Amino acid sequence: MSLLPAATRGVGLTSQRTRDRMVSRLRERGVRDERVLAAMSEVPRHLFVDEGFASRAYEDAALPIGFEQTISQPLVIARMLETVRAGRDLERVLEVGTGCGYQAAVLSHIATQVYSIERIAALLEIARTNLRPLRIPNLRLAYGDGYKGLLEAAPFDAIVVAAAAPEMPVELTRQLAPGGRLIVPVGLEEQRLILIERRDRGLVETVLEPVRFVPMRIGKR
Repeated sequence: MSLLPAATRGVGLTSQRTRDRMVSRLRERGVRDERVLAAMSEVPRHLFVDEGFASRAYEDAALPIGFEQTISQPLVIARMLETVRAGRDLERVLEVGTGCGYQAAVLSHIATQVYSIERIAALLEIARTNLRPLRIPNLRLAYGDGYKGLLEAAPFDAIVVAAAAPEMPVELTRQLAPGGRLIVPVGLEEQRLILIERRDRGLVETVLEPVRFVPMRIGKR
């Protein structure tokens, strides 16, 4: 079932066909997780960008959302979610950096319960406004410092960080459930995606591809 109001379904950039074309490009670029692809086909990305960027909503590009933040490019989102899911059913997931709310909406289709934390109060309100028409029952938003995670809802099967930390956020690793996975961009000028897995013998770190994210900040604003 489409999430879009009936009046706007099938019209130009709001159409399912437009989202399906984006998903086809993701598949061509190597994304194989059909559950992630289906989620990205379902969520209307143009509802999460400023009206002036709506015509570019389904390009494979990061777009500004205000407050010196961006909505990540679809390919990066798809690869991060595919990696952190690893073919598993996810019960409880934490997103650090709600931003405009798009990735949280996608996560809500691949996990039983999604928590998303944002440090910029005004941006969190924008996300709430963007998400409200979709009426997502399994998504909870929180205002707080992403470096501290969300201890009251931990542990998490997966944690996805949408900003680049200068070094590994240790508190987030402590909030992983057994078998849990954390994916986070790490670095300043040169950033890499880092995957942390909580295994029986402890934490295992894998360095993945180079990326470019906005910096992760400490505290609330």
